[in-house]
Amino acid sequence: MGQAAKTILVVDDDENVRRSITFALNEEGYNAIPASDGESALDHLNEEKVDLVITALNVPTIDGMKLLGIAKEQFPQVDVIMMADATNVEIAVEAIKKGAYDLQTKPINIDKLKISVDEILEKRIVVVKDDSMDHHHPLDSKYGLTGFVGNSDSMQQVYKTITQVAPTMTNVLLNGETGTGKSLAAKAIHYNSPRRNKPFIELSCAALSESLIESELFGHERGAFTNAVTSKRGRFELANGGTLFLNDVSDIAPYTQVKLLRVLEDQEFERVGGMETVKVDVRLVAATNKSLENAIEEGRFREDLYYRVNTVTIDLPALRQRKEDIPLLVEHFIQELNSLHGKNVKGITDQAMQFLIKYDWPGNVRELRNTIEGMIVMTTRSSLGINDIPKHIRQVGDKSWQVDIHVGMSVKDAERELIAETLKYTNNNKAMAAKILNMGLRTLFRKVKEYDIS
Repeated sequence: MGQAAKTILVVDDDENVRRSITFALNEEGYNAIPASDGESALDHLNEEKVDLVITALNVPTIDGMKLLGIAKEQFPQVDVIMMADATNVEIAVEAIKKGAYDLQTKPINIDKLKISVDEILEKRIVVVKDDSMDHHHPLDSKYGLTGFVGNSDSMQQVYKTITQVAPTMTNVLLNGETGTGKSLAAKAIHYNSPRRNKPFIELSCAALSESLIESELFGHERGAFTNAVTSKRGRFELANGGTLFLNDVSDIAPYTQVKLLRVLEDQEFERVGGMETVKVDVRLVAATNKSLENAIEEGRFREDLYYRVNTVTIDLPALRQRKEDIPLLVEHFIQELNSLHGKNVKGITDQAMQFLIKYDWPGNVRELRNTIEGMIVMTTRSSLGINDIPKHIRQVGDKSWQVDIHVGMSVKDAERELIAETLKYTNNNKAMAAKILNMGLRTLFRKVKEYDIS
């Protein structure tokens, strides 16, 4: 039997499917909410706590694949089950790769679906509580921040700037590559501000079309466009009194930029298709992984809007620029992901850590976390070693492994050095070392003993 506290959003334009799934889940004790299209589903996600989304692949306004992308970007605590016809299974499998928990084929087997729902909601041990900012780090006591990990000079500057700007009402621009923690920084600004008890609303501008962005920001009136069957509040209204975080702000179209500039200057706007002026009190935190200065030169971003969003700038460093933080991040992720996946990994070997430090992490902290998660899920050992590291990362580290063999060494000394370094490289995996050395395993054992290699 499910738990009544768990809320499930059922998204399908087929009323019979929607009704039967909703009824079955409510009978199990869940709070199942039906939605006929992706836009109304997004409204529910914005306005209430949802634990699970069950969505058809083909639904109006925002299809299931886009809804999955938005959910994973903006509501990471929400799991997704995708429903698809047998003819769409290949596409739906792609959804699994993009983060959907399960795939159910139509016609839906209700009993099978309920098993999947129970598995998701009952086995989810820990969810990172970004929304409540309850998870802590030792730096919290010094900086009043939560969620950050890192003691490097560049991160110390980030902490200092956030603590200075958070109590004010000024707009903030976050610059940083994908995966550097812009969303986390925006939450830190909000939850360390006088607005902490008011809404924190987030919108990724890159995920939506021009017309949908305008509706998402400012809302719309009934009949404003096709499928606008009801009036809808936009993100500015939802964030009234609190903070609005606009990620990928550089992707907003010029026409919408004009309306955004007006609301930042006057704190008022009209909904799409509406005449009534809506007044709000919203603090804006914007983020970009692109150069707004270049966008201005190319005519893609308004200069006057740039000065409005860029009152204070915080530059979030790439992980390759603060590699001294990698050991601390790895330790933090091992603890977090042990709890999430019910594992008991004790740590990571020094050799494996060196490979992680040598890698440049183009996906930054997000890529590091995903890598550690995969290693923890797949390992059968108590500690993570070199063999657990993905091949593409090991290959980068391979280039830095050098064996100190030089003219003047005896053959015996050279062989001892080669064997010792190979064993270090393989984390003392003698079978792998023997294969690399093109040596029999019994011969390797004999030489390890002969050369007293520990």
